[in-house]
Amino acid sequence: MLGYLDLSQKVGRKEFKRRVEPLQWRLYALQQAVFQQHVPVLVVLEGWAAAGKGAVIATLAEPLDPRGLRVVAVQPARPDQQRYPWLHRFWLNVPAAGQIVIFDSSWYRRVLTERLIGLARRPEWQAAYQDIVDFEQTLAAGGVLVLKFWLHISRQTQHERFEALRGSKLTRWQVDREDLAQHQAYKRYARLVETALARTEAAHASWTLVEATDKPHAQLRVLETLVTRLEQRVGPLPPAVMSDLQHKAEEAGRQDAGHA
Repeated sequence: MLGYLDLSQKVGRKEFKRRVEPLQWRLYALQQAVFQQHVPVLVVLEGWAAAGKGAVIATLAEPLDPRGLRVVAVQPARPDQQRYPWLHRFWLNVPAAGQIVIFDSSWYRRVLTERLIGLARRPEWQAAYQDIVDFEQTLAAGGVLVLKFWLHISRQTQHERFEALRGSKLTRWQVDREDLAQHQAYKRYARLVETALARTEAAHASWTLVEATDKPHAQLRVLETLVTRLEQRVGPLPPAVMSDLQHKAEEAGRQDAGHA
């Protein structure tokens, strides 16, 4: 599955600028529709360490009203969280009606990172696949729009990004032991990813695989998919709104040309 992705895909700076602003305007308008129609939206961002999830989140969050957006950065479960069923901490963060929630990493830790480094015992990660399927099915049945993304990069690209991050005192903290363990066991981890993708794919919670060697390409791919899926759920934007968005995009283009 992952092996069929073309990781050489790239978007130039000018093309990125031309495409990203109209999409962000549409996303802003769609957020208003999501709020008005009381649609809960859950975005799951998974991928390799250093694949660019933070840059994707920044691109998505930039045009949105922060009152209707929440970003959940998932870390290893704390001792107090371990007293509850393992999905409990994720249930606490599902979106309310009309809210968009982005998970930076998610419950897939159980069948990926925790399985890899031995934090989850065999019975736990084996049972987790069905737990995840049931969890996402329950969310979808309750009206939540679930979108899942896997950001894919090669081992070489990950190595280069790790080296760049570790080369500065300001960013070396971003590469932790879990990231290094993932990198050292890249092939095994890729097999775990393939298994997780296959066993949790569903019409109501499908995966979008994103080629993330080029960060602008990854940002556009996620943004375009999110906009398309939101329009499918809440309906196309009214012509008047689309006309206004087109006017804003053209005005922004003229301003950019004037600064060139």
